[in-house]
Amino acid sequence: MIEQLTEYLSTIDPVLAALYAGLFTWGVTALGAALVFFFKGLNKQLMNGMLGFTGGVMIAASFWSLLSPAIEMSKGEGFTKVLPAATGFVLGALFIFGLDKLMPHLHINFIKSEGPKSSLKRTTLLTIAIALHNIPEGLAVGVLFGGVAHGVPEATISGAVLLAIGIGLQNFPEGIAVSMPLRRMGLSKWKSFTYGQLSAIVEPVFAVLGALAVGFFMPILPYALAFAAGAMIFVVIEEVIPETQQEQHSDVPILGFILGFVIMMSLDVALG
Repeated sequence: MIEQLTEYLSTIDPVLAALYAGLFTWGVTALGAALVFFFKGLNKQLMNGMLGFTGGVMIAASFWSLLSPAIEMSKGEGFTKVLPAATGFVLGALFIFGLDKLMPHLHINFIKSEGPKSSLKRTTLLTIAIALHNIPEGLAVGVLFGGVAHGVPEATISGAVLLAIGIGLQNFPEGIAVSMPLRRMGLSKWKSFTYGQLSAIVEPVFAVLGALAVGFFMPILPYALAFAAGAMIFVVIEEVIPETQQEQHSDVPILGFILGFVIMMSLDVALG
């Protein structure tokens, strides 16, 4: 199935392919959020394990799908060759750090809001937080498809498809992580689902923007790939992993992380 999907996407406009990939990752988030129609809540340990899985997928994708190609396509030797990836990585992390400071938002644990003071509802603040963290995922998919369109050997259509699949896998628990807490707060099932799926609406938008940006500024591709990697890893360290350890230390999210990392690594190396 992956081979047929890859073959189809290779025949259409790369910006359109990036849009389809972004819509897929958004759709998987909506699928996760839709569980709120069938369950009142989710076991905390299971949720932590799924969030750990999310972190593992994001870290593995950041290296094999983004950082490694960014380094390979950079010219020069030694420090010169790694400089674009290092620069883009730092800028990506600083980008999310800056958004966290500038935009009012609320993390999944609902303990306190961050950023400037705001009169927005907690539901809106939570959706903003997850949406901000989904921006680099959309960009990552888009810049890979953009690289494919311009014949960059290190950017392959199969790699772009696998990255979209990996991001989709980790978006499923994200949808649950938004919709279920909102339902427990007293929101209706429909409203909880709506906020949950809206958190990923930025992904198709930024997938298209990423693909377009590479077309206009081809030399930035190594920086763009590393930028997305830095932003994704910042999210894992700042949000995903701490959330799994809020109540008590548990090995479940660690095992989930290992599983997610191995699955994404295996997919990327074997099929990418």
